[in-house]
Amino acid sequence: MSRQGPDSSPSPDGSPMERGTGQQQPGPPPADGSAAPRPPRARPRLVFHTQLAHGSPTERIEGFTNVKELYAKIAEVFSISPTEILFCTLNTHKVDMQKLLGGQIGLEDFIFAHVRGETKEVEVTKTEDALGLTITDNGAGYAFIKRIKEGSIINRLQSVCVGDSIEAINDQTIVGCRHYEVARMLRELPRAQPFTLRLVQPKKAFDMIGQRTRSSKGPVEGRVVSGKETLRLRAQGPATLEEGPGPSEEEAARRVDDLLESYMGIRDSELASTMVEAAKESPGAAQLARGLDSVLGEFAFPQEFVAEVWAAVCHPKAGQE
Repeated sequence: MSRQGPDSSPSPDGSPMERGTGQQQPGPPPADGSAAPRPPRARPRLVFHTQLAHGSPTERIEGFTNVKELYAKIAEVFSISPTEILFCTLNTHKVDMQKLLGGQIGLEDFIFAHVRGETKEVEVTKTEDALGLTITDNGAGYAFIKRIKEGSIINRLQSVCVGDSIEAINDQTIVGCRHYEVARMLRELPRAQPFTLRLVQPKKAFDMIGQRTRSSKGPVEGRVVSGKETLRLRAQGPATLEEGPGPSEEEAARRVDDLLESYMGIRDSELASTMVEAAKESPGAAQLARGLDSVLGEFAFPQEFVAEVWAAVCHPKAGQE
């Protein structure tokens, strides 16, 4: 199947996004000579281009306000089930965790959807407390591996790769669980007792078979270029058009994302950005803890973690010492 990339310019103007202002045509001016009232201006019509990462025609989608709706729109144009989509990357068909779709999509970003491939079962013996996995999720029920630590237990298992979705632990399905729940389950598994992971790998094009991807820490994961207008997707409420994060916001989100990994074994750029916003509005760590508890209580963040988040955002130099 031929693949068109982001440079294929499928739309007439060569742009991966279309804006339709929806303006009404102005009528004749009033007879008394006064200025005619301006017609109401509808919200811009945003059209994004998408493609299946393993190869497909290019399609156009619009009208989504959150990740679940985005997956539903992609599934509709490709005549697949939304549950087939494991995750999406921006501007690359590769399993690149630094290009992972988070809570913001740049208005010129091209969306690649990675769908279910082969299922595999791997037996693991937990010889150390930490397996060396960092978990994230797609916001629609699938948790997957975002990073594998070099030299770790999982690193020694060549069949386990970044991008693999974790479908079950010891035959207990975890579909529908959030990433922090899966990370907690893996941490609580007893040492020296073998367990089984059922994994689903993303479907790969022929030129990608056998590829084993390692992700490295980049400046910001799942983010668009600073200063550009983006579509901000939210778990609750409508999507909004916003300016992309500035350098200071990006750096603060990176620090918080690093803290999430070290304390909880997860990475989540959108969660990190939400915590940065909350920290900037809090005069101290105690107020931040109460604020996070009211909106993110299911995470059960430790007090020392919240204190480090507040210091990393509001006093970054002190937080790095």
